[in-house]
Amino acid sequence: MKIAIVEDDINMRKSLELFFSDNKDLEIISFKSPKDALKNLDESFDLVITDINMPQMDGLEFLRLLEGRYEAIVITGNATLNKAIDSIRLGVKDFFQKPFKPELLLEAIYRTKKFIEFQKVHRTPSSKTIKAKSPTEQKHFFVATSKALEVVQKTAQKVASTDASVLLLGQSGVGKEVFANFIHTHSPRAHFPFVAINMAAIPEHLLESELFGYEKGAFTDATASKAGLFESANGGSVFLDEIGEMPLGLQSKLLRAVQEKEIMRLGGNKVIKIDVRFISATNADIKKKVAAGEFREDLFFRLQTIPICIPSLKERKEEILPLAEWKLDCVLQEYGFEPKTFSEGAKKKMLDYEWYGNIRELLSVVERATILSEGDCIKEEDLFLESRSPKENVSKIAVLESELIQEVCRDCGGDLNRSAEVLGMKPDVLKHKIAKYNLVF
Repeated sequence: MKIAIVEDDINMRKSLELFFSDNKDLEIISFKSPKDALKNLDESFDLVITDINMPQMDGLEFLRLLEGRYEAIVITGNATLNKAIDSIRLGVKDFFQKPFKPELLLEAIYRTKKFIEFQKVHRTPSSKTIKAKSPTEQKHFFVATSKALEVVQKTAQKVASTDASVLLLGQSGVGKEVFANFIHTHSPRAHFPFVAINMAAIPEHLLESELFGYEKGAFTDATASKAGLFESANGGSVFLDEIGEMPLGLQSKLLRAVQEKEIMRLGGNKVIKIDVRFISATNADIKKKVAAGEFREDLFFRLQTIPICIPSLKERKEEILPLAEWKLDCVLQEYGFEPKTFSEGAKKKMLDYEWYGNIRELLSVVERATILSEGDCIKEEDLFLESRSPKENVSKIAVLESELIQEVCRDCGGDLNRSAEVLGMKPDVLKHKIAKYNLVF
């Protein structure tokens, strides 16, 4: 198993290299920065272990650029709840806060190794096709339901028959593409293309030519004209995922496409009419981006004719076990396993867990547990949710922060403005933290 360790702290790098040196089945290549890693990572690597807080590029940005090509584990000395949650949403399997026991990291590595090796042996081209049609993707739509989901479904059903632009809002992993596909499939455009585009996954320098197409000679390698994704969706629907990541310089061209239903290819001067419906999605605070001048207000209003907010899995607890059972059945069928069931402890653990990565995280955990568990019963410990829990990993930080706030407030005689100044935070933020930690001084 080939592992990339990305860590700016040379002592940590060398310590991990030394610790893993006795494990002959592990090939360790370490990098001092994400940029160095990006230059050297190739298909031979299986796992990336990365720190978060590093100069020039942090670990979360690095993981986004990897686009899920490798299994990932995060190690960090500056854990925050938000960063832990972001890591999980990026597909990180385990999250370790420094200092940690290297033996626990080694256990996580071997779990990942077993998972990867099993997939390599058992996954066939046909089984990949089966997996691609999961409920968080194309045609199956909603495996389970809940009161919160039903409300949103009714709204989606109503707007499907119209041609209004829809903006889907919600956390990563809640199923925004499922809703986009649901709207398209229940619309008059159902028999025409549904083109899903992840704005964050296309390099900025290629985005314009991918979306709008290009004419021959538009750039060095443009030896022939090519239609863009908008043209390829003619008659159907375009799903713009992560719309908040669209570069400001291209937003005027998108506005024209949405508003006037016309585009111009890169390097061309001919106006091309398009007949598409725009469905967009984001987990970002677009209003904040508008206020910061990072997103055009007129484009925002055009895209959100009908805003639909999709609730998190935490608000849809009735769906957790049916989704888990559905995924379990899929994995059993995909790999030809004997029947397995969840223990009562595993069910309770899944219901109690926060699922910061929402449906995407749940399905990933169930698949992994189904593959790695022994026997015919998936137990609580087979889920390995403890090492993924952001709350567990940041609890020490919360304790230290509360103790610091209490000490400073006492030293300042209870003067909140003065305490806030000493702590380097706004008084309103300090008041919130005092209430959050239930502090008395």
